[in-house]
Amino acid sequence: MTRVWKWNRPVTVREVLEDLRQERSIAYTTVMTVLDNLHQKGWVRREAEGRAYRYEAVSTRAAYAAALMNDAWSQSDNPAAALVAFFGMMSEEQRLALRDAVHIVEGPEQVEQPRRTEQTEQTEQAVQAEAAEHTGYENPASVRDSTGR
Repeated sequence: MTRVWKWNRPVTVREVLEDLRQERSIAYTTVMTVLDNLHQKGWVRREAEGRAYRYEAVSTRAAYAAALMNDAWSQSDNPAAALVAFFGMMSEEQRLALRDAVHIVEGPEQVEQPRRTEQTEQTEQAVQAEAAEHTGYENPASVRDSTGR
């Protein structure tokens, strides 16, 4: 998929093969099998061109990564704790990218901050405790923004 995404256009088995052979020895049939498997899984579409096929990504690399993250997150029995643990693993650069992404999704208007209730505090404490128990991550405050969230 990396090669298909890199070119961002329909590619043939031969093109992928020649690119891969710059790094290692690989058989034509191996590349053909992998691209066929990707087609069967719905990750690429293909169109016949003479006796060969041209393969093209169905989605972007970013959309694929987002789907993987969503799948993993939805499998959690405590999604909030999973997010706290995930944010705790992020570098400062990744947290800044996350803040930028949230700003893009929310739009330029300032969204009114929800009022913190006792229920919110209890939920936050439970999430922090579970995240610390399952990941060893004990400082979720480092992932909070300037509003304390």
